[in-house]
Formats: sequence, C-alpha cells, structure tokens
Amino acid sequence: MGSISPSEPALFYQSAYTTKHPTVVSASGLYLTLENGQKVLDATSGAAVSGIGHGNKRVKEAIVAQLDKVEYAHPGYFQNTPSNELADFLIQTTQGKLSRACLLGSGSEAMEAAMKLARQYHLELSPGSPRLNFIARKGSWHGCTLAALSLGDFTPRKEIFHSILHNNVTHVSPCHPYRDLRDGETTEEYVARLAQELEDEFQRLGPHTVCAFVVEPMVGTALGCVVALPGYLQAMKDVCHRHGALIIFDEVMCGMGRTGYTHAWQHDGVVPDILAVGKGLAAGYGTISALLLHQGVIEGMREGSATFEHGQTYQCHPLDAVAALEVQRIIQEQGLVQNAHKMGELFGALLKKRFQSHPHVGDVRGRGLFWSIEFVADKATKTPFDPKLNIARRFRMRGLEQGYDVCLFSAQGCAGGKTGDHFLLAPPYTITSADAEEIVVRAGRAVDSVFAELQIFPAA
Repeated sequence: MGSISPSEPALFYQSAYTTKHPTVVSASGLYLTLENGQKVLDATSGAAVSGIGHGNKRVKEAIVAQLDKVEYAHPGYFQNTPSNELADFLIQTTQGKLSRACLLGSGSEAMEAAMKLARQYHLELSPGSPRLNFIARKGSWHGCTLAALSLGDFTPRKEIFHSILHNNVTHVSPCHPYRDLRDGETTEEYVARLAQELEDEFQRLGPHTVCAFVVEPMVGTALGCVVALPGYLQAMKDVCHRHGALIIFDEVMCGMGRTGYTHAWQHDGVVPDILAVGKGLAAGYGTISALLLHQGVIEGMREGSATFEHGQTYQCHPLDAVAALEVQRIIQEQGLVQNAHKMGELFGALLKKRFQSHPHVGDVRGRGLFWSIEFVADKATKTPFDPKLNIARRFRMRGLEQGYDVCLFSAQGCAGGKTGDHFLLAPPYTITSADAEEIVVRAGRAVDSVFAELQIFPAA
C-alpha cells in the first residue's frame, strides 16, 4: 500500500479524497461564518439539531461551570447531579406518561439500546421468550450502526451493507399519503388498511415472535417530513398491544420541540412504550440522546433481574447532561416550543405560497419547524427525476455558494428508495417572521437557479 501524501489532510469523515466542504470558523444565532468570510443562514439547524441557535452564552457558561466541578466519572460506579436533574426534567415534559430516562450518546446508540431493552423486557417476563422479531417501516431511518441500520430502510445508506445486517427485521408500508393514499380512499380507510398490513405481518411472523414495532411519528431524512395521519399511531399501538409487543417511537430527529410540541407523539396523545430522543436534546452543545420509558417497561424489568444489561463509557456524561439541561431550560423559559408552533404555521404557509405551484414541486409538507419540499419530473403523475441528475444535491451545493448563502438539507430516495429528490428545512426555534421570510427567499433563489441551469424550468 502506498504512503499517504503529507499534503493531504489526515481527517477521514466520508470521502477517501480531500473534502471540498467549506470550513466553519464561527457561528452565532442563525448564521455560520465560513473561512472565506461568507455568512450562511443555517436554515436546517445542521441536521435538525441547533434548536436554540448557535453561540448561546448561557449554555456555554453552564458547561464551563460544570468543568470546574467534575468533567467525568464512570456511570457504572457514580451518579452525577446534571444527569439526575436532566432525567427528572425530561420525564416532567411527558406529564407523567413516561417514568424513566436512560441517557446515552448518539441517536443510533439510542435506537440500539431501545432494541436491546425491548428484547430484555420480554426475556425478563418470560425467560427464553421467542420474541426476536422487529417490525419497522419502509422509507425510515433509525441510525447507522448495524442494528439501527437494519431497522431503517434508507436505501442510499443501507444497500452496501445488506450482507451483514440483522435478519430479524421486516418492514411494512409507512403512512405516506402523498405517495400511497389511493384515489377515493378516505383517511380512515387508509389508516385501517395500514393497520391491517401490520396485523398481517404479525400473523405472518407469528404474533408470539414479535418483540416491537418501531416508527418515526414524523419521518425525517428518508421521506422528508411526513406527518402521521390522525388515528394512525393509535391504530399501530392497538395492533402491537393486542399481541403483547412493544411500540417504540423514534423521535431522534422530530422530537424535543421540533414539531411545535415537546414530543411529536403529544400531537395525537398516543404514548409509546419506549421513546428515543436525540438531536434537539442538547441542540448541538453536547452529544447526547435518551430513551424515555413507560412504567410498564420498568415493571417488566422488575419481574426479572431489574438490571438492563447495557452500559457505555460516556452514558450520563456530566458535560453533555448539563448542556442538554440548560438548553431545555432555555426552551421552556423562553417559550420556544410555542414559538416553533407559531412560526411553523407561518413558515409552512410561506413555503406553500412560494413552492406549491412550481411545476416541479410535488409536495410541500411538514409541521412546526420541520418542513420538506419534494421535487418531481411530472407533477401530475408524481414521477421523480432521474437520480443521475442529483437534483437535491444540486440544491444543497448551490445554497452554499456565495450569493445564495443558505443551508438546505438534501436527500434522495423518497420515491421508492433509489429515486425521489427532496430537501428539509428545520430552522432554530428562535426564528422570527422576518427570518422565516428570508429562508424562503434564499431557498427559492437556489431552486430557481438550479432549474434554470439545467434548463428544466427557467428562473423567473
């Protein structure tokens, strides 16, 4: 093997070649400042992470104050105050519907732990339990570690690893009315059809073999901000509980205020057995996720060993916990979830006004401050663009050019796995009406420019 050129940077993130991504040197509020002096409007909060914006003084001071107390102590041997206070805070946000919080690291870690906990729950109730199978949904994304990747169905990130993924996960249809609601079918009929599909999958696998059903109450990256229809989550939960399986909600991307409620499930009042949260928890000021658990899960554990056979070095890390706690206190004190709801209604209306009539926009969808625009080659038939055009990626790259100066979170695969272009917009909960208008203007400018360049639809 050849030696590495000393002129090549040592950092390996994804590309085996030197990355062309711009370097961020500072950030404040809604804006990122790049090495060349360009200021970019962070209209996506990274990947729906930076819920309170960048450079918050209170959070920085809280982290420094914790550094002066204790920066780390092994969670298997010691407790720390920030972790206990954060867990209490999180449970209070559920109004007593959930009872315990398990603090972890990334969203992928949270989903891995959720799968393990669900399996152990059944083993504690019935040693040797045959409940090994997980049912998830097509067009979902649950993380990049192997078990979480097995749960998901985001083709661009999964296909290459199929040969080493778990074989105890199957997938049913998502609740995706833009793509899957049949002509003349009512919402109630559609939900009933999806419930029957889940029931049929339970029966195919054997109801006594199903451990849990895993669902994003609002799909993020893979399908682009698809909201569950009224009645859907309850129908899915009814199927699961009828057969003794758990229901796990993955709110790593859509939770912690992003949709205009602290938890996305609170829109419908359907309480999960296990809830995973992550990105918005510390809003980028720490690397932390969590599982929030129903008391029924805790009681099931107490039927047996009462000890979750899981532990990671950086669980309950005091710096991450104090960052998350301060972020959540700011969100609560400043009414930022309410602002996400209020500004979300305006933001959605602005996006629909600007994009819905575009001949190559198939759908503008979302809730709160979590919105997506899906682009199509044919509006009437919903036929996607040829994936070789890389339409969504072109939007993202154009947005980062000087003169456009806006972050667009692009993805491909929303129309069947390998086709379909969309981008997400997920600004901080702190935005004003002027910010919302500016994001729409900049996003529109980037979209028009790309279509004009490709001579698909000239800019006005």
